[in-house]
Amino acid sequence: MSLWEIIKRLYPYVRPYRPLVIGTLLLTLVGSLAAQVNPFVLRYTVDTVQGLLNRGLGLAQGADLLLLVSGLLLGKEIVNTFIQFGQKFYGEKIRINVSSDLSQEAVRKILSYQLGFYSDSGNQTGKLQTRIDRGVESLMKLVQNFFIDILPLFANAIVALVVMFTANVYVGLVAVAVMPVYFWLSYRQADRLNGTRRGLRSLREQKSQGLVNLIDSAVVIKSFVREDYEEQKQAGLQAQLQAAQLQTRKLNFLYDGLKTFTEQVGVVLIIILTAYLVLDGQISIGAIMFHILLFNNVSAPIRQLHRIYDEMNDALTYSEGFFDIIDAADAREKPGQLPADNVRGTFEICNVDFTYPSGTQALHDVCLTIEEGKTTALVGLSGAGKSTVINLLCKFYEPDSGKMLLDGKPLADYDTHALRQRIGLVLQKNHIFKGTIEENIRYGVMDASFEQVQHAARQAYLHEQIMDLPKGYESDAQQLSGGQQQRIAIARLFLKNPPIIFLDEPTASLDAIATEQIKNSLEAIKQGRTVVIISHSLAQIVDADCIYVMKQGRMVESGTHEQLYDLRGTYREIFDASARSLNIEKLARVMVDDEDEVGDTAA
Repeated sequence: MSLWEIIKRLYPYVRPYRPLVIGTLLLTLVGSLAAQVNPFVLRYTVDTVQGLLNRGLGLAQGADLLLLVSGLLLGKEIVNTFIQFGQKFYGEKIRINVSSDLSQEAVRKILSYQLGFYSDSGNQTGKLQTRIDRGVESLMKLVQNFFIDILPLFANAIVALVVMFTANVYVGLVAVAVMPVYFWLSYRQADRLNGTRRGLRSLREQKSQGLVNLIDSAVVIKSFVREDYEEQKQAGLQAQLQAAQLQTRKLNFLYDGLKTFTEQVGVVLIIILTAYLVLDGQISIGAIMFHILLFNNVSAPIRQLHRIYDEMNDALTYSEGFFDIIDAADAREKPGQLPADNVRGTFEICNVDFTYPSGTQALHDVCLTIEEGKTTALVGLSGAGKSTVINLLCKFYEPDSGKMLLDGKPLADYDTHALRQRIGLVLQKNHIFKGTIEENIRYGVMDASFEQVQHAARQAYLHEQIMDLPKGYESDAQQLSGGQQQRIAIARLFLKNPPIIFLDEPTASLDAIATEQIKNSLEAIKQGRTVVIISHSLAQIVDADCIYVMKQGRMVESGTHEQLYDLRGTYREIFDASARSLNIEKLARVMVDDEDEVGDTAA
């Protein structure tokens, strides 16, 4: 992005704070005028002192001059202190307000995107975080530079340049002649750093994502004793980052030295020219200091440009990534207009194909019907596409082709938020938010009473375990075991009490007793609701009204348990394999022997 494009993008965020902007501009103008007081006072002082010395007068006659000069400079500094405070405070207030608005805009946009946005390899958690954090930071430095640094400096420079030209055209021309060289060097510096900075941004994103992965994978890394391997992998990435940083610094130091040299050449030329004009009798001695101080005001922005350009280039680089997130319009969820208050829950999927953003096609010409008020099971090996079907039914993704209907109307036409209010979803691994157990259960219904939260926890067979904790419902939910966290997710479902329920391995993290308890609770909540369940547990699927069998993204069989078992197809293979894995024959013999012992005892 060019600087002008960034300014246009920032304008809507700055516009609400126009009074602050106007106040800052007025203070900047007054401050730039006040900055020129010192050269005038110094010229007057030097010329007056020289006149007194020429007439043979001393300190007694110059005391009034000293008092006058002291009063003027002190008064100017007092006024300037208030001006700088107001100008910096207003500028900082603009920066903070705009920063908050940009950050909140990023949050709002991210929450509105489809899950496909997060599935993209370029939008991993660490990369998104780096783009947003560095993007907002660099854009705010741009705002800060403009209102606190660039604007006052350049205002001072312009006013000082006008005064120089007014005092002596030749001195003004010398000052102006230096500027193009300096700006050209700054432009070349920015141009050469552009590609380097973009690569640096990519390396920083990879480094951030790598650290996130290390933390998330700590158990796996330690279990396979791969600490050295991961350390070396991060060291290689750090070496690339280090090389890119050194290259950036080397270019900066080279061009900064050239710019400093150019500035000093300007100072030398001003001294030589003004000294010549004094000796030629065209200007007074005081004019030497007068022009040097004015040139100092002109060159002040030049001395700051190396830093400002550095931060501006950061804005040019990181703003691209930030605004890419803000502008991802194609990733936004399509809201739909149809109300979902009275949906009954009959889903029809016909000839649906779906491909994930990664390029993996998960569904091929899938057709199925989920009937209102009945339980439908999806069965298949891992990767068959079962969870993908649920993701499409929740409108987390949109199919590539085919029809998806709810109660005879296109699923895409329904109000997305209203529809999800009618759906309860329990996954194999549910996210637990940072906070208390009560807060996490209440996520199902935000305005639920504490009694309702407790009732939901009892239904999920979690209440007694919560009460055994030192802080009860105020305990940290993220410190619970995996099984307890799964029960929190199920308690949310009970609290929400939706007419449509999607269960994706809801008891995968639970022990056998907990699974039996939750199964009984789920059986109770299933009554009169539309239920879709994915489970490798035979007990949870054999009683389903209809079972669909999936294989490699295709629907291969459908029917009841008895019908599918008699087909001796894919379902029979999965069922028999599950039975063997559970060693059902041995369990059955144990149970028969136990019953025989009970019978003998009774006899």
